Amino acid sequence: MKHFVPRALSIVALGWGMVACGGSDDGFQFPGASGTSLPYEVMGKVANAEKTELRNGSYGSSLAPHPTLEGYFYGLSDRGPNAATEPTRTPSGIIFITPEYTPRIGLFKLTPEGKAELVSTILLKDPKGRPITGLPNSQFGGTGETPYNLDGSVVSLDPDGDGVKGFDESGLDSEGLVALKDGTFWISDEYGPHIVHFDATGKEIERINPFAADPRNKAGRTLPAELSTRWPNRGMEGLTITPDGKTLVGMMQSNLYNPTSAVGSINLTRIVTVNIETGATAQYLYRQDAAGLANSEIVALSATSFLVVERDTKFYGIDTGVVRKNIYKIDLGQATNVDRSNAALRSANAALSVHAANGLLVDGKTLELVVKDGGTADNYAAGWAQLAALGIRPVAKTLAYDAIASQKYPHDKLEGMWVIDANRLAILNDADFVIAPDNLGGIKQKYLYDGKADSNMLYVVKPIAPLY
Repeated sequence: MKHFVPRALSIVALGWGMVACGGSDDGFQFPGASGTSLPYEVMGKVANAEKTELRNGSYGSSLAPHPTLEGYFYGLSDRGPNAATEPTRTPSGIIFITPEYTPRIGLFKLTPEGKAELVSTILLKDPKGRPITGLPNSQFGGTGETPYNLDGSVVSLDPDGDGVKGFDESGLDSEGLVALKDGTFWISDEYGPHIVHFDATGKEIERINPFAADPRNKAGRTLPAELSTRWPNRGMEGLTITPDGKTLVGMMQSNLYNPTSAVGSINLTRIVTVNIETGATAQYLYRQDAAGLANSEIVALSATSFLVVERDTKFYGIDTGVVRKNIYKIDLGQATNVDRSNAALRSANAALSVHAANGLLVDGKTLELVVKDGGTADNYAAGWAQLAALGIRPVAKTLAYDAIASQKYPHDKLEGMWVIDANRLAILNDADFVIAPDNLGGIKQKYLYDGKADSNMLYVVKPIAPLY
């Protein structure tokens, strides 16, 4: 395996790995709470009255430190510049401003001044080495989203050459990132959801998803089938790996539409663990502070302890009401494994059974329906109490950082997180290529409360208490 070695670094080889040595030539510092912006380039301007800019370099979907080079980190883009269609369009869908865009990983280094510089870019590719797009899947992970061009026509691009225009079976709406010491990456997405393993050049090696019929999965290794009921654009937002490198841990952004979209928006979402070697899975429930919030990142502190982002999509200083941009410390140790593989749980209570497509059931109802039918009083307390009476406990959580209270966090999408040490935490936002839907079938520039255009900002902050 070849490792990328920045010229400015002095490197000492340690077996298969490398570490950065200190010294005046390779010094760096972390930015403070005022942050530093990630670099970008203008992809072009839209021919509207505003002349909206598309800014390439929106690497805010996830954040991961380089596993061997100090002061270096990776950022991940999503499916590219896009926006929801106007509410009246039938069928509704997603406007892809540049449907040929390839999701990518950016490698950045911090400078002695605490700024971020882009070092290199890795384009994601399918198993044949062809650059993928962010267009939806047609079969294994389709979301029902119709892909439109900005002019209102349906996208006709056929990037994977299967004859299905406007779709890409290898396409990803990439959101979670794990960088390994061997130079490879695991990425989770919002379509399947898929968890895909890429080599150091960005070429797909293998994948794990909820579709047993997908030949790209290794025999007997799939995600729980019920995860395929995620609602569009609310898939597996966060991905991490345990410190021993054996278990991937993914977090769904919101509740599943399990069994159907009639579930609506509730405050239950799921965490799934996957043993890389055996494929064994486990699932745990997470109770959000309110229905409709999003869990957009997860980072491992230990085998059972993690940090997770829980947020809304509001802007501080623009939107009214409570604005939430919180980071919680959670522990799976005392939570209940609700995966169908947990036969002991079912044997302890006759009310519990398993459905092939929808997972664990309570008297024939999915866990999402149990909470839904608990009503809205006290945040679905009755539904959660019913689960507790059956011995089903969600993960315990403790507030680790409140970005609104601590820094008046101005961005809508806190999505990247990097644990530097027990007392320092780096956070990164997704700027969405600095565009937003105008609800009229087009796009507009994305601005903050101070009138400035949004940007990917890396902040280093102090948690409420030491993280470990």
